[in-house]
Amino acid sequence: MNSNSGAILGLILLAGVWASAPARAEDAAQTCDVSDNLLTSESSLPKVTDAVKAGRPLDILVVGSRSSTIAASESSAYPARLQAMLKEKLPAIKVSVAVELEAGKTAEEVDAGLVKLVAEKKPTLVIWQTGTVDAMRSVDPDDFHAAVDEGVTALQDAGADVILMNLQYSPRTETMISAPPYLDNLRAVAQQHDVPLFDRFAIMREWNDQGNFDLFSASPGIELAKRVHGCIGSALSKFVIGAARLDPAQQN
Repeated sequence: MNSNSGAILGLILLAGVWASAPARAEDAAQTCDVSDNLLTSESSLPKVTDAVKAGRPLDILVVGSRSSTIAASESSAYPARLQAMLKEKLPAIKVSVAVELEAGKTAEEVDAGLVKLVAEKKPTLVIWQTGTVDAMRSVDPDDFHAAVDEGVTALQDAGADVILMNLQYSPRTETMISAPPYLDNLRAVAQQHDVPLFDRFAIMREWNDQGNFDLFSASPGIELAKRVHGCIGSALSKFVIGAARLDPAQQN
């Protein structure tokens, strides 16, 4: 990793390194609505659908990085919020969301352990959060595409549904790393394998552009981190329900 990577990492992995400075008072009243088109997918989650309709446990594994955690408050991180919100939406179903941290690893480096991980955890759904480290290291986009392709193939062959999640959006890093090649390749792999893509980058950019969150601040604070994670968890729960073609009202 080059000398600039540490600085970039400190900027882009917001939730992992945010200080505990207080959030601005005006942030507290802001919402985290998301455009409908960012929460819908033509691809489906058939194994999630089957599990819920059969009343079986819904086991979800998040393969993530530092941006999937909040060191000071894990219960506020988006995987925990996703679990809580899915339990609320699907009260008749036992929902469990586990996290496997792959901090600092490229997609290719994560690939090596995916089959073993799924064999051990036996998840119904794997949410693979990837692209940030590859972008930071300027991994060849074609190599990134090949690695994600191989990883998704391995996950599907192991019997899991897959959601791909792309990079976080940070206006502070737009001139430091080139995100578009990695965003485009993730979308291409998702289309190739007919798996849903949760466009975290576009969602967070929309929040920033609308002024819902100040993502440019160098010291946003732990409370802002919690609210962003809460919003990601909420959006992701809606995305999972939608991609699985489930009507939460029918599960009550």
